[in-house]
Amino acid sequence: MKAHVSSILLGVRDMDRAKQFYTEGLGWKIKSDFGISVFFESDGASPVGFYGREGLAAQVGTDQEGSGFSGLVLTYVVRSEARVDEIMAEAEKAGATVLKPAGALPWGGYGGTFADPDGYIWSLGYSAQGADQPYAE
Repeated sequence: MKAHVSSILLGVRDMDRAKQFYTEGLGWKIKSDFGISVFFESDGASPVGFYGREGLAAQVGTDQEGSGFSGLVLTYVVRSEARVDEIMAEAEKAGATVLKPAGALPWGGYGGTFADPDGYIWSLGYSAQGADQPYAE
Protein backbone atom coordinates (compact mmCIF):
# COMPACT_ATOMS: atom_id res chain seq x y z
CA MET A 1 0.00 0.00 0.00
CA LYS A 2 1.35 3.41 -0.97
CA ALA A 3 1.39 6.45 1.34
CA HIS A 4 -1.43 8.07 -0.59
CA VAL A 5 -5.02 9.02 0.18
CA SER A 6 -7.38 8.64 -2.80
CA SER A 7 -10.12 10.71 -1.20
CA ILE A 8 -11.11 12.02 2.20
CA LEU A 9 -14.71 11.50 3.29
CA LEU A 10 -16.05 13.32 6.33
CA GLY A 11 -19.21 11.92 7.91
CA VAL A 12 -21.50 14.89 8.62
CA ARG A 13 -24.68 15.13 10.67
CA ASP A 14 -26.25 17.95 8.63
CA MET A 15 -25.34 17.97 4.94
CA ASP A 16 -26.77 21.44 4.27
CA ARG A 17 -24.91 22.99 7.22
CA ALA A 18 -21.64 21.33 6.16
CA LYS A 19 -22.01 22.50 2.56
CA GLN A 20 -22.77 26.04 3.71
CA PHE A 21 -19.73 26.13 6.01
CA TYR A 22 -17.29 24.98 3.33
CA THR A 23 -18.80 26.77 0.30
CA GLU A 24 -20.02 30.08 1.70
CA GLY A 25 -17.63 30.23 4.64
CA LEU A 26 -14.39 28.91 3.15
CA GLY A 27 -15.05 29.37 -0.56
CA TRP A 28 -14.85 25.72 -1.66
CA LYS A 29 -16.47 24.80 -4.99
CA ILE A 30 -18.71 21.76 -5.31
CA LYS A 31 -17.64 19.38 -8.07
CA SER A 32 -20.33 16.70 -7.60
CA ASP A 33 -23.42 16.62 -5.39
CA PHE A 34 -25.02 13.18 -5.24
CA GLY A 35 -27.45 14.00 -2.43
CA ILE A 36 -26.01 11.42 -0.02
CA SER A 37 -22.48 12.61 -0.74
CA VAL A 38 -20.77 15.75 -2.00
CA PHE A 39 -17.29 16.17 -3.47
CA PHE A 40 -15.39 19.42 -3.88
CA GLU A 41 -13.00 20.70 -6.56
CA SER A 42 -9.60 19.43 -5.50
CA ASP A 43 -7.08 21.47 -7.49
CA GLY A 44 -5.15 18.27 -8.21
CA ALA A 45 -4.97 17.12 -4.57
CA SER A 46 -6.86 14.27 -2.93
CA PRO A 47 -10.57 15.05 -3.26
CA VAL A 48 -12.50 15.90 -0.11
CA GLY A 49 -16.13 14.98 0.24
CA PHE A 50 -18.98 14.60 2.70
CA TYR A 51 -21.22 11.65 3.33
CA GLY A 52 -24.09 11.41 5.80
CA ARG A 53 -22.51 10.31 9.10
CA GLU A 54 -24.92 7.41 9.64
CA GLY A 55 -24.51 6.11 6.09
CA LEU A 56 -20.73 6.43 6.14
CA ALA A 57 -20.50 4.60 9.48
CA ALA A 58 -22.68 1.80 8.11
CA GLN A 59 -20.58 1.63 4.94
CA VAL A 60 -17.36 1.10 6.88
CA GLY A 61 -18.91 -1.15 9.54
CA THR A 62 -18.70 1.00 12.64
CA ASP A 63 -20.97 2.86 15.06
CA GLN A 64 -21.70 6.47 14.14
CA GLU A 65 -21.53 7.63 17.76
CA GLY A 66 -17.94 8.45 18.56
CA SER A 67 -16.77 10.62 21.41
CA GLY A 68 -13.71 12.64 22.24
CA PHE A 69 -10.67 13.10 20.04
CA SER A 70 -10.83 10.79 17.02
CA GLY A 71 -7.11 10.98 16.35
CA LEU A 72 -7.74 12.56 12.94
CA VAL A 73 -6.40 16.02 12.12
CA LEU A 74 -6.61 17.54 8.63
CA THR A 75 -3.53 19.67 7.93
CA TYR A 76 -3.43 22.67 5.59
CA VAL A 77 0.01 24.17 4.91
CA VAL A 78 0.28 27.68 3.46
CA ARG A 79 3.12 29.98 2.41
CA SER A 80 2.82 32.76 5.00
CA GLU A 81 1.80 33.58 8.54
CA ALA A 82 -0.60 36.18 7.11
CA ARG A 83 -2.44 33.47 5.16
CA VAL A 84 -2.80 31.37 8.32
CA ASP A 85 -4.39 34.40 10.01
CA GLU A 86 -6.71 35.03 7.03
CA ILE A 87 -7.98 31.45 6.93
CA MET A 88 -8.47 31.33 10.70
CA ALA A 89 -10.60 34.49 10.46
CA GLU A 90 -12.61 33.08 7.51
CA ALA A 91 -13.26 29.84 9.38
CA GLU A 92 -14.31 31.59 12.59
CA LYS A 93 -16.65 33.92 10.68
CA ALA A 94 -18.17 30.86 8.97
CA GLY A 95 -18.94 29.24 12.34
CA ALA A 96 -15.82 27.24 13.16
CA THR A 97 -14.72 26.79 16.75
CA VAL A 98 -11.19 28.08 17.24
CA LEU A 99 -9.36 25.42 19.24
CA LYS A 100 -5.96 27.08 19.23
CA PRO A 101 -5.53 30.66 18.01
CA ALA A 102 -2.82 31.27 15.43
CA GLY A 103 0.61 31.81 16.91
CA ALA A 104 4.15 30.50 17.19
CA LEU A 105 4.44 26.70 17.33
CA PRO A 106 6.90 24.79 19.52
CA TRP A 107 8.83 23.44 16.51
CA GLY A 108 9.39 26.90 15.05
CA GLY A 109 6.48 27.28 12.67
CA TYR A 110 3.31 29.32 12.89
CA GLY A 111 -0.22 27.98 12.94
CA GLY A 112 -3.65 27.66 14.45
CA THR A 113 -6.39 25.07 14.76
CA PHE A 114 -10.15 25.11 14.32
CA ALA A 115 -13.02 22.62 14.30
CA ASP A 116 -15.71 22.70 11.65
CA PRO A 117 -19.40 22.45 12.66
CA ASP A 118 -19.15 18.63 12.78
CA GLY A 119 -16.06 18.75 14.98
CA TYR A 120 -13.46 17.88 12.32
CA ILE A 121 -10.17 19.45 13.27
CA TRP A 122 -8.18 21.54 10.79
CA SER A 123 -4.59 22.48 11.61
CA LEU A 124 -3.27 25.42 9.61
CA GLY A 125 0.45 25.88 9.40
CA TYR A 126 3.34 27.79 7.93
CA SER A 127 7.06 27.12 8.22
CA ALA A 128 9.97 29.02 6.72
CA GLN A 129 12.07 25.85 7.09
CA GLY A 130 12.49 23.69 3.99
CA ALA A 131 11.32 24.26 0.44
CA ASP A 132 9.54 20.91 0.11
CA GLN A 133 6.52 21.65 2.28
CA PRO A 134 3.24 20.01 1.20
CA TYR A 135 1.68 23.37 0.35
CA ALA A 136 -2.08 23.47 -0.14
CA GLU A 137 -1.81 26.95 -1.66
